Amino acid sequence: MKKNIHPKYYKEVKVTCLSCGNNFETGSTLETLTTELCSQCHPFYTGVEKIVDTDNLVAKYEKRQSQAKKSFKNKKMKMMARRKQDQKEEKKKTGTLTLKDMLSSIND
Repeated sequence: MKKNIHPKYYKEVKVTCLSCGNNFETGSTLETLTTELCSQCHPFYTGVEKIVDTDNLVAKYEKRQSQAKKSFKNKKMKMMARRKQDQKEEKKKTGTLTLKDMLSSIND
């Protein structure tokens, strides 16, 4: 083996979990380690589903979904209004208006 090319190996490295705060020791080439999940809080080991949102990804996703629903409702309302307007114009073009059509045009 060549000398001075391998990184230094630390036998007792402290690992800290960011989710639950669990600490344990292991060996590594890094002096300290941090992890988002460990065996104490990972759903596979605990059997409990848990969302770990370190970058607010879930909040951003929910915000996009709510905005999409609002824009969909607005588009739907505009489409309905446009259809009603088209129906009124079509009836005016034919010239045959019923009493119901005349009363609805007065109320609008």
